[in-house]
Amino acid sequence: MQAQDVMSTVVATIDAGATVQEAAKLMLERRISALPVMDSKDRVIGVISEGDLVRRTELGTGAARSWWLRLFAENAAQDYLKTHGTSMSDVMTRPAVSVRRSAPLHEVARLLEKHRIKRVPVLEAGRLVGIVSRADLVRRLATSPARPAPRASSDRALRRQVLKQVAQSGVDTLYVNVTVEGGTVHLWGSVRSALEQKALRAAAKAAGIRKVEDHTFVMPLRLMGALGAQ
Repeated sequence: MQAQDVMSTVVATIDAGATVQEAAKLMLERRISALPVMDSKDRVIGVISEGDLVRRTELGTGAARSWWLRLFAENAAQDYLKTHGTSMSDVMTRPAVSVRRSAPLHEVARLLEKHRIKRVPVLEAGRLVGIVSRADLVRRLATSPARPAPRASSDRALRRQVLKQVAQSGVDTLYVNVTVEGGTVHLWGSVRSALEQKALRAAAKAAGIRKVEDHTFVMPLRLMGALGAQ
C-alpha cells in the first residue's frame, strides 16, 4: 500500500505572503490542522500548522522563553519570528516534511510519528499532488483485511477512475476521499446533504464500480452555517 492509494487529491494551500490571521481562518473554514505553504512557482516551501500558531503575542502566549531554554534554541531570531511574525514565511515550519506518491504507508506513518505531525504533503517531481493525514491511515486500517493481500494494480486504476468521476459530481471534494480495496470502493468524509451522498455513490457507479461502501456523513446544519459565515 502506498501514499497514492489513500491520499486526498484536493488540497487546501496558502501563499507564502499570506498573513497568520488568513491561515487561521482558512484552517477553521476547512476544518484542517495544517496547510502546505506555496511559493510563486507553486512549489511547497513549508507547512503552517496549529502547532505553529500556539505561541503568539496576539494570544498572550508568546512570552519569551527562559534563559536556559534559549541557550538550546537553534536560532533565537527565528524563535522570535514564530511569535511575532505576520506572514507565512515568518511562521511556517520549513522545510516541509513530504513523501513521494510511491512511499509505502509504513514510511508515511513513521514520518508522522517521528515529526509529531498530523498530515504530510505528497510531491511528484516537486509538485504537490495530494496529502496524507493520520485520518487517512485510520480509514485504510478500518477497511483492510487482517492479513492484507498484495496491492492489485486494478484497485489503483479504479481509484483514479472514481476520483475523476467524483471531481465532476458537484460535491466539494475537499471534504471527501476515496479508497479502493479488492474492487470495493469506500467513500469517506463529509457532505452537505443526502443529495450529495447520492451524487457520490452515482459517481462511483459511473466508474464501473459494482460495490460501494459509503462511510460519509451529512454535516449538521449548525456546522454548515458556521462555515458559511466565515
